[in-house]
Amino acid sequence: MIVVTGATGNIGRPLTQELVEAGQQVTAVSRHTAAVPNGARHMVADLAEPAGLRPALAGAKALFLLLSGDLHSTGASPADIIGEAAAGGVRRVVLLSTLGVATRPFGPTRIAMRALEDTLRESGLDWTVLRPGGFASNALWWAESVRTQRVVAAPFGDVGVPIIDPADIAAVAAACLLDDRHTHGVHELTGPEVITPRQQAEAIAGALGSPVSFHELTRDEAKAAMTRTMPAELADDTLDILGSPSPAELRVSPDVERVLGRAPRPFDDWATRNVAAFR
Repeated sequence: MIVVTGATGNIGRPLTQELVEAGQQVTAVSRHTAAVPNGARHMVADLAEPAGLRPALAGAKALFLLLSGDLHSTGASPADIIGEAAAGGVRRVVLLSTLGVATRPFGPTRIAMRALEDTLRESGLDWTVLRPGGFASNALWWAESVRTQRVVAAPFGDVGVPIIDPADIAAVAAACLLDDRHTHGVHELTGPEVITPRQQAEAIAGALGSPVSFHELTRDEAKAAMTRTMPAELADDTLDILGSPSPAELRVSPDVERVLGRAPRPFDDWATRNVAAFR
């Protein structure tokens, strides 16, 4: 049995599907009742209360651990999830971390994630850490404006980073859960090329077969929009990366190809597969 947390999201859902198709028994865990891929068992649990995971972890051999942002808040104890996994007999944990642990290690969220990585390393379990950069699926922030106005509004229109398709993160996670060769590895996951917001808008237009204009926001305008759904500190942190990526954040990592034996998917592939969100 393999337990997948965050099983209804952009990474967890394709990961669950891939594991089921590989013939694995999968317990898909989410905070709320939701549909999961056929063949998986669904359980509701709140990772903010690690003891609630015990029924899901019973009899499991491996765990994919994806934490929501609130699990890094004051009073949260995600390290206890590692303890529950070990106590429940889990032998392997694949942790979704973030590239920022290496590139910008001093923000509060990344300090907490680094501590969780260290807890996992010291747990005695087999482990793999995945550190993705920006996600292609963040383009879904533009879905409503594209549907209603055929416009993408974003800051730093001509500054790019090598964003990754969440389906590629899922594929790497599946390989690490199923193959001992990836034990005790840290994989930095990026897409195949640096791509700017303006170029993403062009790819979405190509997928739609109709023009999409680009409107460049100021940093202040972007922050005002972002703080409707995230803390101001996290918005500033994200804008720092988007506006002035470091050489390490511009680097195209070879790790997806090393694990999967193929190159990561480009953004236009993601846009084509997800075009319905923008129609």
